[in-house]
Amino acid sequence: MSSAGCGTGTGGQGNKGSSGKGDLKWWQLSLMGVGCTIGTGYFLGSSIGIKHTGPSIVFAFILAAIGTYIVFNLLAKMTAEDPQEGSFCYYANKAYGKWAGFSCGWNYWSSNILIMGSQLTALSLLSQFWFEKVPLWVFAAGYAVLSILVVLLGTKGFDKVEDILAVIKTAAIIMFIILAAAVLFGWIKGGGGKPDFPSSTGKLFPEGFKGFWSSLIYAFYAYGGIEVIGLMAMQLKNKEDAPKAGKIMLILLLVIYVISLGLAVLLVSYDKFTPDESPFVTALNGTNLKFFPHVFNGAIIIAGFSTMTAALFGVTNLLVTMAKDGDAPKLFSKKLEKFKKLPLPSLGLAAAGLLLSVITALLLPGKIYEYITTAAGILILYNWAFIIISGLKILENKMWSKVLGIFGMVLLLAAVSGTVMEKEIRFGFFISLLLVALIAIAAFIMKKKKWDKEQQTSG
Repeated sequence: MSSAGCGTGTGGQGNKGSSGKGDLKWWQLSLMGVGCTIGTGYFLGSSIGIKHTGPSIVFAFILAAIGTYIVFNLLAKMTAEDPQEGSFCYYANKAYGKWAGFSCGWNYWSSNILIMGSQLTALSLLSQFWFEKVPLWVFAAGYAVLSILVVLLGTKGFDKVEDILAVIKTAAIIMFIILAAAVLFGWIKGGGGKPDFPSSTGKLFPEGFKGFWSSLIYAFYAYGGIEVIGLMAMQLKNKEDAPKAGKIMLILLLVIYVISLGLAVLLVSYDKFTPDESPFVTALNGTNLKFFPHVFNGAIIIAGFSTMTAALFGVTNLLVTMAKDGDAPKLFSKKLEKFKKLPLPSLGLAAAGLLLSVITALLLPGKIYEYITTAAGILILYNWAFIIISGLKILENKMWSKVLGIFGMVLLLAAVSGTVMEKEIRFGFFISLLLVALIAIAAFIMKKKKWDKEQQTSG
C-alpha cells in the first residue's frame, strides 16, 4: 500500500485548474500505478486476510478489484472533465459544499497517518524475522527516525529511487511466483506436503461466510493508493485514456495478486499463516530454498521503507495544502527558510503520528498491526466513498454508471461492516469511528464559526 507517495501528495480541496497537457502515455500510468500500489498491505497484510478466510482470499481480491475499478473510473472521469491541482477532496467540496471538502481532507490526512503507522509496524515485524528478541517498538522508533531524517535532508532524486524500488518489489513477486510454481510441479521439494487444491466449499471457505466477509478489508487495503493514481491522470497526454489506463493497471494488479496468493494458499495450509510473517515467506518456508526468505524479506523492507518515507513527504505537503485552503491552522502552511523551505510544523504533526505508532507498538506489540491496518483500510474506504458519491452527483452518468456506482458503495460497505464480525479486528473499526467523529465535530465548529459568517458576508 503506497497511498501518499508516488508523485503526488496533495489532498486539500485545491483551487487551481490545470488545462495543460501532460506527456504521460496511458501504459506508463498503468505501470506506475502497479509499482505504486503494491506495498506492505499486500506483502504482509494479506496474511491476516488468509488467516480469516483461507483459500477464498482469492475471491476477496477479485471483488476488491471490481470495487477499486469503480472508484478509479469515477475519479478519472471527474479529473478529465474538470482537472484540478488539488484532489478528490475538491470534487467533494464541489458536490456537497465545504463540510465535505474539509471532512475529506482531514479523513485523507488521518488515513495516511494510520497507513504510515501500519507500514512502520510492518517493517518492524519483518525485521524481527532476523532479530526475534528485539522489541517491536525499538525497530519502529529506528525506522521512524530514519524516515524523518530522509525528509529533513530533502533528498533529491527520490522519485528515481522510488522507480527502482518499484522494480525491486515487482521482481520479488515474480521470483516468488516462479519458485512457488516450481514447488507446485514438483521441480523443487516443498515442505508443506502435497499441494492441496480446495475440492469442497468447506475447504475453500474454512472459516465460513463470516471469515470471508471480514477478509474483504485486507483485500481492499492492498489496492489502496489508487486514488492518487486517479489524480495523476491529469498528467496524461490524452486524458480520455484515463479509464483505459486504470482498467489495464487493475487487471495487472489482479493477475499478480491472484496468482501469487493462489500459489501461497495451495502450498501451505491456511492456519500456518500469521500476521507476523509475509504469506510468501510462509509458503516457501519448508523448502530447501534457504536464501529466499532472506532475499524476499530484505526486498520488502527496502521497498516498504521507501513507501513509508514517500507517504511522509506526501502527508506533510497535504497538510500545507489544507492550511492554504483554510481547512487547517495557518501555522501548518509555514515553511522555514533555514531548513530548505521545509514545512516543519506540518512535518512535526506527521512525526507525532509516527510517535503514537511507536508508543502503541510498545503497549500492544501483539495486536498493533491488525488494529492499525484495519483502521487504515477503513479510512481509505471512507475516502473512496466520497469519490463515488461525488462522481454520482457531479458527472452526467448513464444508468449503467449509476448502477456501478451503487454497487461500488455496496462493496465498500461490505468491507467496512465485515470488520465488526471479527473480535480480533473490531477495535480497528472503533478507531476509525472515533477519528470520523472528531472530524465531524471539527466540521460542525468550522461551519458555525467560519463558513456561516463567510456566507453571510458574501450574501
